[in-house]
Amino acid sequence: MRYLTFSTAGNPTPRLGVLHGSHVTDVGALPSTAGAPPLPRNLLDLIREGPAAWRVVSDGLDRAVSARSTGSDDGHTCPLSDARLHAPIPRPTKNVFCVGRNYLSHIEEGARARGKTTKVSDVPVFFTKPPTSVIGPYDDIPWDRTVTQEVDWEVELGVVIGVGGRNIPRSQALEHVFGYTVINDVSARDLQTAHGQFFKGKSLDGFCPMGPLVVTADQFPDPQASPLTLKINGVVKQSGNTRDMIFPIDQLIESLSHGLTLEAGDILSTGTPDGVGFARTPPEFLKDGDIMDTEVQGIGTLRNRVVAHS
Repeated sequence: MRYLTFSTAGNPTPRLGVLHGSHVTDVGALPSTAGAPPLPRNLLDLIREGPAAWRVVSDGLDRAVSARSTGSDDGHTCPLSDARLHAPIPRPTKNVFCVGRNYLSHIEEGARARGKTTKVSDVPVFFTKPPTSVIGPYDDIPWDRTVTQEVDWEVELGVVIGVGGRNIPRSQALEHVFGYTVINDVSARDLQTAHGQFFKGKSLDGFCPMGPLVVTADQFPDPQASPLTLKINGVVKQSGNTRDMIFPIDQLIESLSHGLTLEAGDILSTGTPDGVGFARTPPEFLKDGDIMDTEVQGIGTLRNRVVAHS
């Protein structure tokens, strides 16, 4: 399934949809089985209801697609071109978990830029981004020039937890994944340096574009073989592949859940390959009006414009 959160001009309330071809099916508008509870109207509720609810939505989508093919869909669908897409989970209930330094090429470029030797950690480096940083796949990124002058980019594969747990063994970790999305870990490098840690420089409002879809794990069978690309104004800046992660997704989930409960709907951003701005010669940072296209093949592309203000 390819889930999204959308609104339309006639109904501006964000709600759960499924993308099928060039059409969006409104999950909450699907007829439910007699005696069954109403279908969830947002992705977080659906994830929390568990696999049985996921199967109900799948069955409902099959009926909607069949109805549309006979011209009797009763208004459950709309063209994708008529929908405004929001972040799949517009307001996560917890911070987005993130992984730093998870690609050797990125560690090496950072070490060169800082004049240091390359050092790979024995364990994943985790930090978080708050819910207030999350914006939609096509929303503008607000850049407050009184706060930072060094705004950078990072294309990443996002993981959405479907079944919670603690002390999850690596052999079972992928069974806890609901699906995958695209994240741009926008970063204020000067704040990152000044504060001596990741959180502040990664957490400004609007610094976590996400979407456009969440592709369920059954339709994204090998998350360790996905090309990642980021372009600025059409010019490729990052081009990598998730196969190059130092700590693959199952190992990240095992490590993160050690003594720490992961819950349904939690989001994990898995790190970025090389090609970021601060490590270039000379360094490059985003400017007012720049447009970033952030893509994970098989999921989709974010397109976000940087809008400066003071």
